[in-house]
Amino acid sequence: MKHNWFQNAFFYSLDVETFYDSNGDGIGDFQGLINKLDYLAGLGITCIWLLPFFPSPNRDNGYDVIDYYSVDERLGDLGDFAEFMDKANAYGIKIIIDLVINHTSIEHPWFQKARKDRNSKFHDFYVWSDNPVKFKVKELNFKGEEETMWTYDKKAKRYYLHRFYKEQPDLNIMNPDVRKEILKIMGFWLHLGVSGFRVDAAAIIIEPYGIKGAEKEEMEKFLDEMRHFLTCKNPEAILLAEANVPPKETGTYMKGKERMHMMFNFHSNQHLFLSLAQKKAAPLIKAIKKLPPALPFGQWLNFLRHHDELSISLLTEKQQQEVFERFGPEPDMQIYESGIRRRLAPMLNGNIDLIKFCYSILVSLPGVPVIRYGDEIAMGDDLSLEGRESVRTPMQWTRQKNAGFSKAEKSSVIHKIIDWGDYNYEKVNVLDAQSDHNSLLNWIEQLISIRKQCPEIGAGTLEIAEVDEPGIFIHKLESEHGKLLFIHNFSEKVITVNYKLLDKKSNWVHIFGNTAAGKNNESIEVGVHGFHWWRLLD
Repeated sequence: MKHNWFQNAFFYSLDVETFYDSNGDGIGDFQGLINKLDYLAGLGITCIWLLPFFPSPNRDNGYDVIDYYSVDERLGDLGDFAEFMDKANAYGIKIIIDLVINHTSIEHPWFQKARKDRNSKFHDFYVWSDNPVKFKVKELNFKGEEETMWTYDKKAKRYYLHRFYKEQPDLNIMNPDVRKEILKIMGFWLHLGVSGFRVDAAAIIIEPYGIKGAEKEEMEKFLDEMRHFLTCKNPEAILLAEANVPPKETGTYMKGKERMHMMFNFHSNQHLFLSLAQKKAAPLIKAIKKLPPALPFGQWLNFLRHHDELSISLLTEKQQQEVFERFGPEPDMQIYESGIRRRLAPMLNGNIDLIKFCYSILVSLPGVPVIRYGDEIAMGDDLSLEGRESVRTPMQWTRQKNAGFSKAEKSSVIHKIIDWGDYNYEKVNVLDAQSDHNSLLNWIEQLISIRKQCPEIGAGTLEIAEVDEPGIFIHKLESEHGKLLFIHNFSEKVITVNYKLLDKKSNWVHIFGNTAAGKNNESIEVGVHGFHWWRLLD
């Protein structure tokens, strides 16, 4: 059976402006990213997910777009982007970009025309009301920063809808002209060689709230239109949905050969952190069992952390408190009432063994893994920064000035660099990690290499073993490529597991783990946060 390229990929997420500055102006750019592609290729990355790089006032990290057909001049131009695509292609690295179509910037020409003239076709590009529909406070996405979804515009003399910041007016997806523009944007970037799109705020795009005469079923059809258009332009390209929804709603986004190819696995992510908080495997196991199968045509994108907060909104209030107490106990570590604004390493108290354990689980779960830039060297966060900026500090390359990110004066570097505490760039950086045989970076490189040799994970059938030990998570994956078995210990005690009882076949070979497999080849002591991978030989 033919498998799609993304089913055995390894994704890497980065923001161009915080990755590497090539010209010394204090801002990362495409030439800087080109310069660092050899690093990513050496790490084993097969697909890069780029955060927005379009012209923007940057009210929301570039997610407030003013021009979908260009590159923020601070980062370069379309020529630099084309050069970047050529070099990425030479390395065999595919590129997906953010498709930000729930809203534009308030400064986008569409909105400026919309607010000046009610009779302009652009007025109906957005959602307006003379008497805004009521909403519930719990529906606010930025609780504590925004108090309403409707803002009065003095020029238009009407209220406009915005699910996020007031500087980000929502587009009217029910408008056929808006849909045509979105497909046109997709076609432009596909022509420049991208391999797909991460569809930002996918759940909100198809939400009819506030749109007169809108029906959810009709809005959902736009996902089909996007898939059809994409397939016609490039059958290999993908749509990746960002939708933080419960399992019963995932079928809206991945529907066989229709709609999205991939979807962020928020459900498993949040329950993984609940398992870590409880030191028990049960929450993760239950979460996985609730997920509908994604294969053979779709795939889950598994993650530990990304550029936003760690959302725990799918957990109960009691479960949320357990996760907060373990990973974000202080008020300044929390955000939007159901999120944690910390990077992975600080959340895990810098425990490298625990970090490796989490990555072993991430990479062995059915689906495709994504790693956030800097997490491969255990970068920290800066809670003195506002909101989600705490986890968006520049990449730490060396011990040199500005972490080797930029040659600019410190005052000119656009994003604050971590230069204090346990995660400062003199202690945590790529160059030192590369020269340390025992570093997390070199271990991650090995992990990626092993994962790429295990296509069963991306295309296999899952079986979870029932065991008496509450801390033990054992799962198997089997496909035409072979059979794998994984053991992970969530508890803080050593547990002996007789894995031969799980499968009577004798020719299991240990291929990866944080300790040796043992000599008797039947049972194994799985240490605190221990993990082991086996392959069944023919």
